Amino acid sequence: MASENFKEAYSSIKEILQSARSQAFYAVNSAMVKAYWEIGRVIVEEEQKGKDKADYGERLMQNLSERLTKEFGPGFKNRNIWYMRSFYLTYPKMHAVRAELTWTHYRLILSVENEHARGFYLNECVNSRWSTRELERQMNSLLYERLALSKDKKEVLEMAKKGQVIEKPSDLIKDPFVLEFVGLGEKSGFDENELEAHLIGHLKHFLLELGRGFSFVGQQKRILVGDEHFYIDLVFYNYLLKCFVLVDLKIGKLTPQDIGQMDFYVRYYEKEVRQAGDNPTIGLILCSDKNSAMAKYTMLEENRGIFASRYRLVIPSEEELREEMERQMLLEEQEPNKNPNNLAKKSAKKKGKI
Repeated sequence: MASENFKEAYSSIKEILQSARSQAFYAVNSAMVKAYWEIGRVIVEEEQKGKDKADYGERLMQNLSERLTKEFGPGFKNRNIWYMRSFYLTYPKMHAVRAELTWTHYRLILSVENEHARGFYLNECVNSRWSTRELERQMNSLLYERLALSKDKKEVLEMAKKGQVIEKPSDLIKDPFVLEFVGLGEKSGFDENELEAHLIGHLKHFLLELGRGFSFVGQQKRILVGDEHFYIDLVFYNYLLKCFVLVDLKIGKLTPQDIGQMDFYVRYYEKEVRQAGDNPTIGLILCSDKNSAMAKYTMLEENRGIFASRYRLVIPSEEELREEMERQMLLEEQEPNKNPNNLAKKSAKKKGKI
């Protein structure tokens, strides 16, 4: 009995200390971010006092770095001082600075040149509670550009202001999905079972790549139709859209048979699994190569609940991704009346918004 009482007491004390540490970290972090913003303000105001020597800013930053490092220790290297200056110039109004984010978050975000992309990453960091490692990974995988590819100009601007807005099935779709965390790289000869096993082994990272609102339901979910068994690779539930999301993994090109199989799975879930209050089931086929021309002549284009996206097992460079974006836009331009968003996309592309 005494042992049980001790365990309860220890558990309560542990929770108190963890909560106190969390609050202390939040308070210290918030104070430091504000302090760095104020330092940036002082630097900018000093520069604006009419100094006309071209090298004044360089000398000011170097002198500040040397003196502050000597008096306050690490954290005030020349580069960091420049970040503080940039921090103030980027967010000249203090109320725009989010206290939930650390200085490391802001340093990463400040490296993003595109204003809309910066706004997206800032808001998505807060909404999805990304760690700095998660933020860096999403920036390196060009999440903003991948999401922007499937949106019109208005939606891209909305995304910049609010982060990823998830209101309809297509809001969940990226093309490509980047799965570099599975560790397969450019390895050849693996099959769908091996890819699935690696995704399950890195489920936290896969959920991050899928986006907000996903919870894992199961793998190789068995369904019985008549006297035959069928197995769905991965099943998730998205609590934002309130619907099941079925994922089928394919090695190689998308085929009409793949789409027909997913349509069959979705129809089954609609009839046998979906509950009152659930929204229509979504089917997502992840394939290493999507035949866009073939997709135009299948149910994929007409069915709002079934999507196909490519996956990449290495993080694409910005140049590679933009080449893929241009290829996709070229395909859409060949049939402009099929997609009402095409004109908005081309306009955004010309203005450098995506």
